[in-house]
Amino acid sequence: MGSDRQAEVSRSAPSWMMLPALLMAAPAVAASAPSVSLQIPAGRLGDAVAALAGQAGVSVSVPDAALWARPVPALNGRMTVRDAVRRLATAAGGRAVALPGDGWRIVAAAPAAAARPAPQRAPAAAPPPAPAPESGSDIIVTASKRDARLGDYPATVNMIDGRDLAFGGEGGTDSILARLASLSSTHLGAGRNKLFIRGIADSSFTGPTQATVGQYFGDVRLSYNAPDPDLKLYDIAQVEVLEGPNGTLYGAGSLGGIIRVVRNAPRPGMLEGALSAGASLTQHGDPGADIGGMINLPMADDNMALRLVGYGVTEGGYIDNPLLDRKNVNRTDTYGGRATLRIAPGDGWTIDIGATYQDIHGADSQYADRDGPRLTRSTRVDQGFDGSYALGDLVVTKDWDDLRLVSSTGIARQKLGERYDATVPDGPADDGTAINRLWPLLAVRVAGVAEGVPMAFTQHNNTRFFSHETRLSRPTRDGFGWVVGASYLDNRAKLRRSLGPDGLAVPLTGVINRIREYTAYGEASVEVLRDLTFTAGGRVTHSRLSGEGVDIALPYLAPENQDEGTALQLAAANARLRAARGETNVSPSLALSAQLMPDLVFFLRYQEGFRPGGLAIEDQFVRRFKGDQVKTWESGFRHGGPGDAFMLATSFSYTRWQDIQADYIDATGLPTTANIGDGRIYSIAANAGWRPFAGLGIDAAIIYNDSKVSDPAPAITLGRLSQLPNVAEWSARGGVDYRAILTDDLDLRVGANLRYVGRSRLGVGPILGEAQGDYVDTALSVRIGRPDLGVTLTLTNLADAVGNRFALGTPFLINRIDQITPLRPRTVRLGLDAHF
Repeated sequence: MGSDRQAEVSRSAPSWMMLPALLMAAPAVAASAPSVSLQIPAGRLGDAVAALAGQAGVSVSVPDAALWARPVPALNGRMTVRDAVRRLATAAGGRAVALPGDGWRIVAAAPAAAARPAPQRAPAAAPPPAPAPESGSDIIVTASKRDARLGDYPATVNMIDGRDLAFGGEGGTDSILARLASLSSTHLGAGRNKLFIRGIADSSFTGPTQATVGQYFGDVRLSYNAPDPDLKLYDIAQVEVLEGPNGTLYGAGSLGGIIRVVRNAPRPGMLEGALSAGASLTQHGDPGADIGGMINLPMADDNMALRLVGYGVTEGGYIDNPLLDRKNVNRTDTYGGRATLRIAPGDGWTIDIGATYQDIHGADSQYADRDGPRLTRSTRVDQGFDGSYALGDLVVTKDWDDLRLVSSTGIARQKLGERYDATVPDGPADDGTAINRLWPLLAVRVAGVAEGVPMAFTQHNNTRFFSHETRLSRPTRDGFGWVVGASYLDNRAKLRRSLGPDGLAVPLTGVINRIREYTAYGEASVEVLRDLTFTAGGRVTHSRLSGEGVDIALPYLAPENQDEGTALQLAAANARLRAARGETNVSPSLALSAQLMPDLVFFLRYQEGFRPGGLAIEDQFVRRFKGDQVKTWESGFRHGGPGDAFMLATSFSYTRWQDIQADYIDATGLPTTANIGDGRIYSIAANAGWRPFAGLGIDAAIIYNDSKVSDPAPAITLGRLSQLPNVAEWSARGGVDYRAILTDDLDLRVGANLRYVGRSRLGVGPILGEAQGDYVDTALSVRIGRPDLGVTLTLTNLADAVGNRFALGTPFLINRIDQITPLRPRTVRLGLDAHF
């Protein structure tokens, strides 16, 4: 029997009865046993003790129906069962009572209150109030790699509960974007986007450069220089977003920050499952549908469990192409799943073996003509895309009383194929149009192709990625904590391109980049004075880089300069270009945190991050680009934490960015990568939350970014267009979450959010100076039901705004046709979720 159904039975029991919330077949863990790893989301006490019972293998009961419904904060990290039960009891205004046989019961703090029958609740009444939990004491930042308390963590971190991500229907990265003002995306399409945090943005295109944001599935890295795989967030425990460089703990590719998605772990001894399904209608477009499910299967006398997740999503198109007389061309279909096997052989050992797969098919691109009719564009070819992502991972952990060993290994394969309309425009040539600059090269190699003939540019990225890390840590206790580790990764990315009519495509110059990284790192925190903690760390990374050109294209020479021998010599020289070198980077970090008041923390932090270099294609030649580096100073205040009656977090950061790797348009009109110079970024952010009474939460956030290429490279002409791309100067969001108990069998939850994304620019340099952003996105969700069964109605883009999330669809029409990527029009979804 699953936890939610048993929770429902216990909630409705009379106050004089004591029914267990969940009785495990495995022996209960004694209160004096070693600490266990817990991932318990915020919510009602009844749901929390059910999750605790499943994860720790204990029996916990709550006989009071009123106490059962009280809200409690999340519990994340390692702690003893005794501590976990007592923290939940205290947060709910109760007390924990130990029972014979190592069981537990949570009762009201006053004995008289436990003997009273549960009060009758009027419709729409809020849950009974609960005392505010200790600020930061129950919230663990697992992305710190040593389970630091939020109150002790000297940096900016955002934590999103997995249940909140699922509310209104499970999504992908867009679900995280809707909840954070500091996170931005290129919005090119599912599985094709680049993500940026706090103004650290390099370019609009997915090329050979490493990402500026590191993405992790638990302890395993998802990718290196590939785009965001946009995995659907089904059955997720929580998401942690660390802002700013994290070079010491996470190494290369963490210039802007880290996104860490924590999956719900298999639960030995528990049979449970979940199902969600929905149907949607999009105004001006086609309908869509989604379905997903999870089942947790206990195995081998409660020493093993298998957790399976599967899903399929189809999103109706809403862009019309009148030139081809087609409507709603941009349908996107996604399906995928994952499996995790947990083996718990005993003596503190845990082994997790996982497999993840997702496939995305886009029938066409989602951009429109800025000056055309609403949600339309006129192109001559389909611009579909296909992406697939596969990951196999192995995570082994060993726990002692004060130490934890984690060894994680991942093997990933990511493929992305894209098509762009590259039809040669009718009429006189325009040197500012990309295809007119590329046309002479094609004309030499494909005879008989005239203006107006439908042509496509195709690009295929194939990435293979291996990563391994082993670390040993001690959580910060008694004023001291540390982590040491070593890691190795191997990434190989192959980019191939072609251009021409269907069936007559000509290969263009491509490139292969490979990198191997060997690292060692360590970080420690010491309470040097009462309530004053000093943190220092460092990472040494040695990178071995290599690369070469593939499908070398013959360079075009003007008729008066044509010489077959010269052309062949140039092509041969290009083909021989290889890059193989090594570089070593040291990434130090320093931080101070001061507990000014019981619920007020001040922190000051210095951190560095870097990316190694590689090879890129420019004018059909293979060119080298150097690595880049950021150095960031950050300070801030944090009052309270998630779940508190009032929470406020502010931060100010200053970043110097040296040898910025960025994309721009080369002489043939195609994207290329180069070091464009040095830059600086100022960022100011504030995030607040208020709970005026139990059941109602209000939150708001605002961020200001001032970014500039302050010292451009001599070869890059920026003029006044020196703002870094894709990050708005101003972004803000606000949200409201209301929960109430309607009857003994029905709960109500209402959530609404609004997000404003300010103006930004498409890229670096005058050719990519298109404006984008300056739009408002909205959403409203209402759920009615029980914990184990509910119906949800969701509305997105309530104003049916068009907006412009990204000013690019195809680079071949830049300076000829203005392009926009509109918001999905107003969409309504009716969903059903069930748990057992």
